[in-house]
Amino acid sequence: MSSHVLPDTEVLARYEAVIGLEVHVQLATRSKIYCACPTSFGDPPNTNVCPVCLGLPGALPVLNRAAVEMAMKAAMALNCRIRPVSRLARKNYFYPDLPKGYQISQYDEPLAEHGYIEVTSGGSRRRIGITRIHLEDDAGKSLHEGFSDSSRYTYVDLNRSGTPLIEIVSEPDIRTSEEAYEYLTALKQVLQYIGVSTCDMEKGHLRCDANVSVRPRGETKFGTKAEVKNLNSFRFLKQALDYEISRQVSLIESGEEVIQETRLYDPDTGETVGMRSKEHAHDYRYFPEPDLLPLTISDEWRERVRAEMPELPAQKRARFIETYGLREYDAQVLTATRELSEYFERVAEVSGDARAAANWVMGDLAAALNAEGKEISESPVSAEQLGELVALISKGEISGKMAKDIFQKMLATGESARAIVEREGLRQISDTGELEALINQVLEQHPRQVEQYRSGKTQVLGYLVGQVMKASRGQANPAAVNKLLRAKLG
Repeated sequence: MSSHVLPDTEVLARYEAVIGLEVHVQLATRSKIYCACPTSFGDPPNTNVCPVCLGLPGALPVLNRAAVEMAMKAAMALNCRIRPVSRLARKNYFYPDLPKGYQISQYDEPLAEHGYIEVTSGGSRRRIGITRIHLEDDAGKSLHEGFSDSSRYTYVDLNRSGTPLIEIVSEPDIRTSEEAYEYLTALKQVLQYIGVSTCDMEKGHLRCDANVSVRPRGETKFGTKAEVKNLNSFRFLKQALDYEISRQVSLIESGEEVIQETRLYDPDTGETVGMRSKEHAHDYRYFPEPDLLPLTISDEWRERVRAEMPELPAQKRARFIETYGLREYDAQVLTATRELSEYFERVAEVSGDARAAANWVMGDLAAALNAEGKEISESPVSAEQLGELVALISKGEISGKMAKDIFQKMLATGESARAIVEREGLRQISDTGELEALINQVLEQHPRQVEQYRSGKTQVLGYLVGQVMKASRGQANPAAVNKLLRAKLG
C-alpha cells in the first residue's frame, strides 16, 4: 500500500463498501464444550486440560448441554431460525495450538440461520442480516513474546483449547465503518443482556474478522474481497475498515486489481498488511464428526429455553418510553446494560417518580461512578437508597440542593438518606409559620432592598430569597419562600 496515496473524500464518495463480519463469541459456561475442564481465565498455562481437549488418542467428546442452550438463546435474540437437526463437523487444519489437528465446528447444517439485528446508523434504523450461527470449540493460544527465548521459540498454552464458541456470520449488508461499529455494539449488548457471554475483548471473549470489498456506487456486483483479522477492539475495527476501504479504492483508481487475500491489522501503523493469499488458503476438508450424534432440538426444548429469555434491549427501551414517559435518548442511555436498566427500575419503583429517578441515575450517580471508574454494579449507593433520596425530594422533606449534599455523604459513608437527614437535622422547612418568621427577620434586616422592590426593581427578589435560604441554612422550601415573599412585599 505504501506505493499508493490514499484517496481523498471526493474519490471515496464515488465508491460503496460491502462489509460482512464474522464474530466469535466465547460462551459463559463453567466448563468446556466437550469435556469437564474449567473455562476460567488467567490460570497457570496448561493446567485446565484433559485427554479430550489435549486431543489424546481414544478420548471421546461429550457435548455440553449448557453451551447448546446459550447458543439457542443467542439465536433467538438475533431472530434466527433454529434448525431442528444440525450436525457437528471436523474442520481440519494444522496449527501448533490445535492439538487434535482439527476443530469440531459446524459446516453445511449449522445450529441457526436467517436472522437479523437492527442498528441505528446515520440517524435511521437499519436491519443487518445474519446468515448463520454455529457452535465450535476454540483453539489454544500461541505465545510469541514474553519469554527470554521468544526470538527462537513459540510457547503454547492449551487452557483455552475446547472452550465453547459461537460464530455469528453477518450478511454483507454493512456499508460503512460506522455501521460496522454500531452492529458490533448492538450485538455485544444483546449477548450481554441474555447472559450468554461477557464479551470481554481483552480476554478474547469477543473476536471479530471482517470481509471487505468496494464497488462503484450504483453497481450491484460485488468486488474482490479481503478478509481482515486481528480486530480485537471496537476502535481497531473502525480504523482497520477505514484504511482497508481507502486501500482498495486507491488500487482500483490506479488501474490495479484488488487481490483476494487475508490481511492483518497493525494498530501501531493503522494499516492492514497482507498475510496470505486466499487462493492458497487451507482446504479444511470438512466431514461429519464421527464421535458425536447429530444435534436434535425438539420443539419442547426450544420453547423451554425461550421461556427463560429475559427482556431484550429494544423491548425494554420501548417499555421505558411507554411506561415511564422517558425521552428516547434517556431510554437509550438507561438500557445500555441490563444491570443499569434494572438499577433504574428499582430507583423508579422506590421513589415513585420515574423521571426524577432517570435524572439522578444519568446525572449525579453516573458522574460519581465515572469519576471513580466504577460500573453500576459497584455503586456505593444502592438503588433502594437512591430511590429513598428521590422520594424525600418528591415529598418536600428536603430540597434539591440539600439532596445534592446528602448524596455526597451517601457516597462517602454508604448511609441511607433518611439516616443522614435525621442525624444532621436536615429537613426542608415548609411550615408557613416558620417561614414567615424567617422572612420577617430578613425584611427587617434589609429595608433598602425592600424599598427597591416596591419601587419596581423586582430583580432584588432573588437576593432576598437567598438571604432567607441562608438564614435557614438552606432548609427553607425555595418555592414557598418565593410565594410568601411576593405576598409580603405587596
